[in-house]
Amino acid sequence: MRIGTKVIHAGVHPDPTTGSVMTPIYQTSTYAQDAPGVHKGYAYARSSNPTRTALETNLAALENGKHAFCFASGMAAMDAVVRLLNPGAEILSTNDLYGGSYRQIKKVHERFGVTGRFIDMTDLALVEQSINQNTRLIWLETPTNPMLGILDLEAICAIAKKHDVLVCVDNTFASPYLQNPIDLGADLVMHSCTKYLGGHSDVVMGAVILNDNGLAEQLAFIQNAVGAIPGPQDCFLMLRGIKTLHLRVQRSCENARIIAEFLKVHEKVNHVYYPGFEDHPGYEIAKRQMHDFGGMISFDLNGDKQEDAVAVMQKTTLFTLAESLGGVESLIGHPATMTHASLPKKDRLSLGLTDSLIRLSIGVEDVRDLIDDLVKALSD
Repeated sequence: MRIGTKVIHAGVHPDPTTGSVMTPIYQTSTYAQDAPGVHKGYAYARSSNPTRTALETNLAALENGKHAFCFASGMAAMDAVVRLLNPGAEILSTNDLYGGSYRQIKKVHERFGVTGRFIDMTDLALVEQSINQNTRLIWLETPTNPMLGILDLEAICAIAKKHDVLVCVDNTFASPYLQNPIDLGADLVMHSCTKYLGGHSDVVMGAVILNDNGLAEQLAFIQNAVGAIPGPQDCFLMLRGIKTLHLRVQRSCENARIIAEFLKVHEKVNHVYYPGFEDHPGYEIAKRQMHDFGGMISFDLNGDKQEDAVAVMQKTTLFTLAESLGGVESLIGHPATMTHASLPKKDRLSLGLTDSLIRLSIGVEDVRDLIDDLVKALSD
C-alpha cells in the first residue's frame, strides 16, 4: 500500500464483534482469563490494549517497519530508546536539536552514566571522527528544530553501521508522509505523535518504530516494565488523526512554500530558514530524502531584538502563540524562551538561534489569510 492508503487501512479492521468501522476504544484495565495464563492475547492493559495494538500496527506500516511501540509522550519514547543503553555508553547527537531532547540527555541520563556529545552532523568527516569505543547511539533529527537544518541520513547511517553504532532518527518534523528513515538505514525512528501524526492538538503521545526483533523485544520489556504508555482514548484519537495525515501535511507544505517566499523579501526579516530554498545548504539532500520540504519555517528580524520578536508574536491573530507544532492550526513561537530555553545561550547563538528567531508551524488554513496575518504582525 502507498502512504495515502496506509494511513487509513494499515492495521485497522472492522471490529469482529459489531462490525464497527472505527477501532473501538477498549477502556479497560484488565481482561478475563479462561484459566490462569489462558486468555485472548490480552492480560493487563499496561502490557497491551487492542486500541493501542491497532495504532502500533498502523505506525509500523507508515514507517516501513516491523514493530512499533507507543508511549505517553515523545520524551517518554526517547527515554525508552536511551534505556537500551548501559551505563558508560555515549550518545552522539547533533548540536541542532529540540531543547527537550538536549535536556533529557544532559539533565537526566547523564546522572545515570549515559553521556551525550553534540556535534555538527552536517560535517560527515566530523561524525566519523567523533565516534569512539563508548559511542553506542547516534541521535539525530532532520529537519532540525528550530533551524531547519538537513542531515544526510543515508550517509550518517552508513558511517554508523561501519562502527556498529545504532542510529535513532527523530522524524517528528518530517512525519512519515515526507520521510522514512528506516528506508535510508536508520535502526530506530522516534516520533512525537503529538505533532503531525495526531494533527489536531488534542493528544500527547510518542512512538518508536524499528525492524530488529531483538531490539523490539527489549523495547517491549521497557514499555511494560516502566509503564509510560498512552491510554486507549488517546490511541483512538491518534488513529483518527492519522487518517488525514497525507492531506494535512501536503497542504501545510504548499502553504509553507508560499509563506517562506513572502518572508524572504520582507524588509523587516533578516533571514528565513526553510529547506525548500535552493540556496539552503541542505536543499539537495532534502530534495533527495524527503517527498517535500515540510511545513516548518523559522526566521529572525533585522536588529535581532527579542522585544521586536515578542511584538510580532503578540500581533498575530490566526497564528496562535503556543508551544508544539504540526496541527491543523498555524502556530507561532519564540524558541529562545520557549522550546529551547534549556539550551545554554552561547550554544544556541552559535547555531544561529538568535534572540529574535521566530518559529512558524504552518497549518492548513487559506494561505492568503495567513499572509494577511503576518503582514499585520510585521507592520509598525
